[in-house]
Formats: sequence, structure tokens, C-alpha cells
Amino acid sequence: MNKILDQYCRALEWLLVLMLALMVVLVFGNVVMRYAFNSGITESEELSRWLFVWLTFLGAVVAVRERAHLGSDMLTSRLGPVGKRLCLGVGQALMLWVTWLLLRGAWQQAEINWEVEAPVTGASTAIFYASGVVFAASTGVMLLQDFWRTLTGRLSEKDLVMVQESEDLAQIDELHLDRSQTFKKK
Repeated sequence: MNKILDQYCRALEWLLVLMLALMVVLVFGNVVMRYAFNSGITESEELSRWLFVWLTFLGAVVAVRERAHLGSDMLTSRLGPVGKRLCLGVGQALMLWVTWLLLRGAWQQAEINWEVEAPVTGASTAIFYASGVVFAASTGVMLLQDFWRTLTGRLSEKDLVMVQESEDLAQIDELHLDRSQTFKKK
């Protein structure tokens, strides 16, 4: 399952790159058209907005998989293994509940807006809400897997705190681990 999720996130990363490139081309092209030729591509604003929403939700899926969201471990880092496991389980259960709410709400919005056409492109506005469905379904699978690992005790004590206090500290910890592994090999 881990290998499938890793491949899925790798594919999402490539899709994110393509979406970002397309967004840049659309916005930059529209700016050039407006200033140089006193015209523009009316669809570019709507498409860029939709791409941005999809980019955000798909990027959040990858961040959930990589545990890249920032958080505070001020309390959990002081607890013992049982306390850490309990806090992690409660947190994961709450995340699953919120993910379910998001999935249900996004699905309902997609159904409601299935026949509604976007003002410029004429495409169904359900495409906009489908990003929430894809996000919730993807992260739901990842969170369920992590929750199962927590319940069955398959996590090491280091994995019981799944947040990073800051990106800088995470990078320092990563460098420190890399160096210590290098010294152990010698």
C-alpha cells in the first residue's frame, strides 16, 4: 500500500508541475496580451483560478503523505509513548472525521453544481468542487492507513509525533540524522 501511495504522490507532483506551468503561461500570456495588444484571453482568468484551486488541494494531498504540514508538538513531545500514541490516535480520528465532512460537502456541492455552467468557459462548475472530493478521498486513504498503524502499534516512538515545529528545525534534524548515519557507516 505504501508503494502505491508513494507512486500516486509522485504522479501528483508531476501533475502539480504541469498545472503550475500552465497557470504561469496563462497569466503571463494574458498580461502580455493586455499590455502589448490591448486584448486578452478571457478564459485564462477562469482557468487560472481553477488550476490554482486544484494545485492547492493536490499539493495538500502530497503534504499529508510527506507529513509536511506544520504543527506544534509542545505537549506531545513531553509525553511518554502511551500518551503520544493516545494523542496521535485522537488527532487522526479527528482528521478522519473532518476529511469525511469535507468529502460529503464537496460531493454535495459537485452534485448541486453539475448543471451550472461557468460564466466564461461554459464548463460545469462541478469541476471546481471535484478538487475537494479528490483531496478528501486521497487523504482519507492515507489517514486511515496511518490510523490503523497507530491502533495496531506499528509505529516507532519517533513516528508518534507526526508534526514539525518549523521547517528549519525539520531540515536541521534531517541533516543531523544524515550525518549520524554517515559516521556509523565508517
